Amino acid sequence: MASGARAHSRRELLADAAIDVLAREGGRGLTHRAVDREAQVPLGTTKNYYPTRNALLIAAARRMADEHSAAVQVLRDTTPAGVRPDQVRELYPAMLTRAVHGDRTQTLALFELYLEGVRRPEVREALGDMVRANAEGVIAVHRSAGLDTTPRDAALLDAYFLGVSISMLALPEDALGKLGLDDSRDLGRGLFDAAVPSAAVPSASEQRDEHGRGSVDEPVRQDQHPGVAVPRPEVAEQEPGDPLVGHD
Repeated sequence: MASGARAHSRRELLADAAIDVLAREGGRGLTHRAVDREAQVPLGTTKNYYPTRNALLIAAARRMADEHSAAVQVLRDTTPAGVRPDQVRELYPAMLTRAVHGDRTQTLALFELYLEGVRRPEVREALGDMVRANAEGVIAVHRSAGLDTTPRDAALLDAYFLGVSISMLALPEDALGKLGLDDSRDLGRGLFDAAVPSAAVPSASEQRDEHGRGSVDEPVRQDQHPGVAVPRPEVAEQEPGDPLVGHD
């Protein structure tokens, strides 16, 4: 099974396994037997807990929504006062890079659940809870940086991110290169700029300290995610130099 938060119950273990199966095999590959094998439990276990495929899909969607909400809450709680807009902006290149070049389990499973949500109201409801929680988290982090981000801005950022992510994962490299969709860091900044018009992030030459020195770009941790595809919430401790960590 893919790395993630520890399951505290058999139901969570099976839901995590369902997420892994969805990411690897797609919606057609999500069967009770496949989840049993992924979770390394006796055959028939998943069917005892989730009798139908619809129940299994809802469990996966709810598990992702709960994990996502927990990770977003951690980000909100650990965002320091005085964070700058340019620091918030740098989270998005890191997030997009992780989604398409790192562990893609959550990203791919999310795409599959979005497709299922078109036809299944219960899955759609869980996804709605996830997006609303994400928007609230984005707004809180952005407003800590003095950005007047609206719910619509946050929702657009989420939708833009999904669209760019699926394009980068599904299209051939030559097409991505010709279309200018092959640089995840540049695209991540572009998503932020397009969705948050109030950002007005100053250029490097405009960012000066009291001695007239230009600011130095700070590294961005890829486990801090105010957008979609948040990894299962084993949040690493922040270190000096992180974009949302204040400096003495």
